[in-house]
Amino acid sequence: MIADDFELLREDMRELIDRQEDMEVVGTAGSGKGIVELAADTEFDIILMDIEMENPNAGITATEQIREMLGNANIIFLTVHDTNEMILTAMGAGAVDYLVKGCKEEEILNHIRSAYLGSPIMERKVHNVVMQEYVRLQKSEKSLLFFINNISRLTATERELIKKLLEGKTVKEIARERCVEPVTVKTQIKGLLRKFGCSRTKEIIKLINDLNIMHLFLG
Repeated sequence: MIADDFELLREDMRELIDRQEDMEVVGTAGSGKGIVELAADTEFDIILMDIEMENPNAGITATEQIREMLGNANIIFLTVHDTNEMILTAMGAGAVDYLVKGCKEEEILNHIRSAYLGSPIMERKVHNVVMQEYVRLQKSEKSLLFFINNISRLTATERELIKKLLEGKTVKEIARERCVEPVTVKTQIKGLLRKFGCSRTKEIIKLINDLNIMHLFLG
């Protein structure tokens, strides 16, 4: 099946697929809502899905609804959008492949056949974007576990010190607020750095912000 709000492109794609001995178009739709309704009543193997139809994310929403309704539906995005953010959002919706409009007809057919056989082939850029995000998430998970383990070893004073650092306070300001000498604060900061394997307080603050756990100290 084909979902695209551009009728001419939709019909061109239908003609291309129907010319193949091993393929047949069983339905087309010009909107995300339309393809969801069609998928509920039509047997299909693959959906070629545009992303921007009645709204900028219509194809992504439709993909989520179809996969929730039918389970592991094979959906290939065929879109003009090729930003990293859009690729990740689209693949996160459960698509098996992602193609950018303008690629050669034979390439589209190859991707359809591969998806049908259960071995979808992503373009190099799409593959790289997905793998980079996978590696980033792995690193974030490891960093979070490491950080959470170390948080449990913090003293009340060290927690308060991190809170002050998150608020942007300098060593002198922290010392003044706590009525201690700056050298005392510096000594405590060195202990923090050792616990978290960092060389500067900015690294600790960045890690907390990256992991989005500021609330553990500012609450």
